[in-house]
Amino acid sequence: MRNEAATYKAESMNAAQPPAGEGPPSLAVDGAVATIRLRRPAQRNSLHGIDLHTLLRHFSQLDADPAVRVVVLSAATEGQPRPVFSAGYHVAGFDGGEHDPMLFERAADALARLRPITVCALRGSVYGGATDLVLACDLRVGLVGTEFRMPAAALGLHYYPSGLRRYVSRLGLGLAQRAFLTAQALTIEELAAVGLFQRVTDPEGFDAALAALVDSVVNLAPLAAQLTKQSLNELVAGCYDEPRMRERELRTTRSADFAEGRAAFAQRRRPRFTGE
Repeated sequence: MRNEAATYKAESMNAAQPPAGEGPPSLAVDGAVATIRLRRPAQRNSLHGIDLHTLLRHFSQLDADPAVRVVVLSAATEGQPRPVFSAGYHVAGFDGGEHDPMLFERAADALARLRPITVCALRGSVYGGATDLVLACDLRVGLVGTEFRMPAAALGLHYYPSGLRRYVSRLGLGLAQRAFLTAQALTIEELAAVGLFQRVTDPEGFDAALAALVDSVVNLAPLAAQLTKQSLNELVAGCYDEPRMRERELRTTRSADFAEGRAAFAQRRRPRFTGE
């Protein structure tokens, strides 16, 4: 296995100088909410190797920060004739000497495993591997009129296993088959119909819908929310382990957050959760 830091350094040195304001994904933390932003709008936010390494570093940092309860995955779409959240993996990267065939899978899997609850702010269409980053998030807000397209077979590629599993578990077999075996676009309305999006809204209402969703998540008891996320993901993956889930249940019933939640309910006030 190649050294991660050495690979990142090589890709950083070989990457073309991006236009002002563009580059690898940024990370901003504001209290309990962190925002990761893809920042290559002139390239339709296509993801280079350096971008995926940067995402992995951001994910590791956020996992280690217990104060962060929600992570928002967003993208810069300013100046685009038609909003594109991400065009997927930068195709030229497949021919590069530093190409790691498992890098995209590692990034999507790391996103799916994040301790905080993750929200995708899908302000534009999404293609290729970037669709799996959307699926790897826990919750999603989408923009009307955008599309979701997976051209793997049209490019001659069999997709990686965890991505296929996410497609089937999130969309159902029928839509997953249509996405992969026709390479035709799925509309956001079709995806919303199977429950993939919590809200689909027009541009004017997007920020308010995203803020409302983030606010509802950030005010949950973090320990209970994060442990429940783990259990739900294990159930989807076919890793049912009742003793482990019972232990999580017991842990929350003994937590300070559960005592605070009951007290707040009785006193008709908003609870002040600490994650303990």
